Amino acid sequence: MKIAVFASGNGSNFQVIAEQFPVEFVFADHRDAYVLKRAKNLGVQTYAFELKEFDSKQAYEEAIIALLNKHAIDLVVLAGYMKIVGPPLLAAYEGRIINIHPAYLPEFPGAHGIEDAWKAGVAESGVTVHWVDSGVDTGQVIKQVRVPRLAEDTIESFEARIHDNEYQLYPAVLENLGVERKVD
Repeated sequence: MKIAVFASGNGSNFQVIAEQFPVEFVFADHRDAYVLKRAKNLGVQTYAFELKEFDSKQAYEEAIIALLNKHAIDLVVLAGYMKIVGPPLLAAYEGRIINIHPAYLPEFPGAHGIEDAWKAGVAESGVTVHWVDSGVDTGQVIKQVRVPRLAEDTIESFEARIHDNEYQLYPAVLENLGVERKVD
C-alpha cells in the first residue's frame, strides 16, 4: 500500500511514520514547512505549493490529486495538515484519507484540540485517528486513546504526553490498515 503524508508545519508525526513505513512522498501546503527538511533528511520525496498560488481551492486540490494519481497513492495520511479537505480531494480519495487529531473526538474538534481541552479543565483528553469526511474532525473514528491530565501537569507536559501517544497510535493504525512496515 503506497502512502503519502500531508503536513503543514513541524512534521514530528511524519518523522515517526517515515522511520517505520515507506512513504512515497510528503506534501506540504507551506513552502517553508519544517516537515520538508525532515523528509529530505530521510530521503523522502517532497512537494510543496500554497493555496494562494492558485486561482481557487478547486484548482489547488486538482493539483494535489494529480500528484496522488501520478504516484498511484492508496492512502493519504494527514499529519498536522491544517487545511480542510475540500470536495474535489474528498471525491477523488473518498475512504482513503485518514487524520490524527490531538483530542478524544468528538470532544474538542478543530485546530486547537489540546489548548481547548486544557482551557476546559478536563480530567482527560486523548488522541483520535479517523477517516476524513466533509466535516471538521467528524469522520468515522478508527482508533482512540485517552490521555489523563495529571495534577502536576502544565499545558506543555500535557501536550507532550498527547504527542507521545500520537507517535504510538498512528503507526499502530497504519499497520492495522495494511501498510507494511519497512524491512531493515
